[in-house]
Amino acid sequence: MTADMAVELCRSAVLLALTIGGPVLLAALAIGLVIGLIQAMTQLHDQTLAFVPKMIGISLVVLYLLPWGLSRMAEYASDLIREIPHQL
Repeated sequence: MTADMAVELCRSAVLLALTIGGPVLLAALAIGLVIGLIQAMTQLHDQTLAFVPKMIGISLVVLYLLPWGLSRMAEYASDLIREIPHQL
């Protein structure tokens, strides 16, 4: 395995991780922003008011996107395994 192959392998792994994790992080950001605005308007600054909705929203997004994320990871793993004989 050359250095270029290792770099490409790491690049594709990081890109896959960002692709799968991006929607979850965006959902957490959006929910946090909405809850932060509500807390600022009502002047209620309790940590549980931000934590519970964020956990529920993240859980729903993960459950909704789980089949898509698993298929992407399975595709990536099968591509890696398929390329093993070509690297030797």
